[in-house]
Amino acid sequence: MNLILLEPITNLGELGDEVGVKAGYGRNFLIPQGKAVRATPENRTLFEERRAELERGSLARLSDAEQRAEGLRGLSVTISAKVGEEGKLYGSVGTRDVAEALMAVGAVVEKGEVKMPEGALRHVGEFEIDIQLHTDLTVAVTVAVVGDQ
Repeated sequence: MNLILLEPITNLGELGDEVGVKAGYGRNFLIPQGKAVRATPENRTLFEERRAELERGSLARLSDAEQRAEGLRGLSVTISAKVGEEGKLYGSVGTRDVAEALMAVGAVVEKGEVKMPEGALRHVGEFEIDIQLHTDLTVAVTVAVVGDQ
């Protein structure tokens, strides 16, 4: 399925790119979310007419993300969790826990923006966690997991 992207998508393309994706991804996610339209001749002309408007919207989202990034740079949060032998957690610290800890100190972060490619944290220690605020903007924050007896 060929689509025209209406906003930049990580690992897929930039605004205005015509990309080929699997039908389910396009039909169930990109099109309903308003992130893309089918690549038809009519949609190509409509896109070119709206290109300036879409670029302004993308720049506004990037500027908003940069403002939010200023509040996150150098930020460090502490999360306490039940710990067992050798500093291993009974549960784990996931994206929701990190987002809630950041919101508790006044940062504006959504759960989906927290990126943990190695999975949930299962040990006590300090970790660098990436917060992806925009396709082109990622900020690292420090999360300290401490044991709660």
